Amino acid sequence: MHPATAATEASANSRYLQSQQERESSARSYPRRLPIVIAEAEGVHIKDMDGKVYYDCLAGAGTLALGHNHPVVIEAMRKVFDQKYPLHTLDLTTPLKESFIDELFASLPPSFARHARIQFCGPTGGDAVEASIKLMKTATGRRSVLAFHGGYHGSTHATMSISGTLGQKEQVAGLMPDVHFLPYPYAYRCPFGVGGDETQRLSLRYIENVLRDPESGIVPPAAMIVEPVQGEGGSIPAPAAWLAGLRRITRERDIPLIVDEVQTGLGRTGKLFAFEHAGIEPDAIVLSKAIGGSLPLSVVVYHERYDVWRPGAHIGTFRGNQLAMAAGLAALRYIKEQELPERARKLGERLQGRLRALAEQERCIGDVRGLGLMIGVEIIDEYGEPDHLGHIPAAPRLAAQIQQECLRRGLILEVGGRHSAVMRFLPPLIVTEEQLDDIADRFSESVRAARKALPC
Repeated sequence: MHPATAATEASANSRYLQSQQERESSARSYPRRLPIVIAEAEGVHIKDMDGKVYYDCLAGAGTLALGHNHPVVIEAMRKVFDQKYPLHTLDLTTPLKESFIDELFASLPPSFARHARIQFCGPTGGDAVEASIKLMKTATGRRSVLAFHGGYHGSTHATMSISGTLGQKEQVAGLMPDVHFLPYPYAYRCPFGVGGDETQRLSLRYIENVLRDPESGIVPPAAMIVEPVQGEGGSIPAPAAWLAGLRRITRERDIPLIVDEVQTGLGRTGKLFAFEHAGIEPDAIVLSKAIGGSLPLSVVVYHERYDVWRPGAHIGTFRGNQLAMAAGLAALRYIKEQELPERARKLGERLQGRLRALAEQERCIGDVRGLGLMIGVEIIDEYGEPDHLGHIPAAPRLAAQIQQECLRRGLILEVGGRHSAVMRFLPPLIVTEEQLDDIADRFSESVRAARKALPC
């Protein structure tokens, strides 16, 4: 390409990015790693202001289960406008809201749905997590909360407190007290230094011992909150047996179990809800992202025994987002009718197969893991000195370089996990086999190019 042509093509994106830098807060994050300006979006693709087309494997951090501007979602929203439905209702009900609840409850395990209550929250998953913690503290009269190393539940004051991420916490004083962190079954970087199935066994033994120990320092907990697949923590799936063990332990000790399905819900992991892989029944489920069909919506669904709130105990102006309920209802019906959870399972296995084959050739890939279309590829320094537990060091600089090489090749991926060294795949559930193979090809090329750019 002629240099003058390249400079001209770069100008449209650059102009908007410069404006964003000058006017938006320093807290902005994605544009620092993905410096593009989106002009159009459809399905699994987005087009920037310069006309370049990308595969979107970030998909709104998992929000866009059906990709961008899916016809069933657009039609549902258009119907709201055409029939003059209200757009904003606080928590006043409407026929549309009742239909949304009907469909959601019909999608849950029947034994759970029969005794379920739902709380509509503010438009983010973080607010729904806040609500779930407040609910259980109110219902139990207790104050301690159990969470997990590597977990991520939001960036509000309380959700930051129960998340493992240290970067946000270091700058904020006076976080929510009485939060206690437990070992998550992260087999590749086993906190016990053993790995494999022993990781989950030792994790459960440790948790059970802590809860039995009269001098553990932890008063009887108000709740335990867990992600069935840690998303921002590095796409780490919890083994089904471990989740089942966790449910047994919490039930025996009357500890409400909150399952955070903000990123895993609505088919991404190969089941409609990720906790279904373990055959368990939580006390509360937190849902957001995909539940709004691409629009802001969040809810907590919980067992009626905990419904002891007084009126107004958890409120928020935008908990009556009717447009999101219409979009979410249409998306949920489509996901079920088209059997997209099972499709996500098969496509996830296909993509993991391609990525594992790449790992055999490129030793900088330490681990490939995930459930359905929620996959992580951990990038390591293959020549680095193992730590005290025998873990090979993460390679965040190489991961960042891979991300940039992917962007050059029209592939948008996010990084996450420990030291930001895990490449995360969250493509829309409507991605085709051919598109997924193309994504794998572009990623493979990007890994090789990054290794040349940053030789060990």
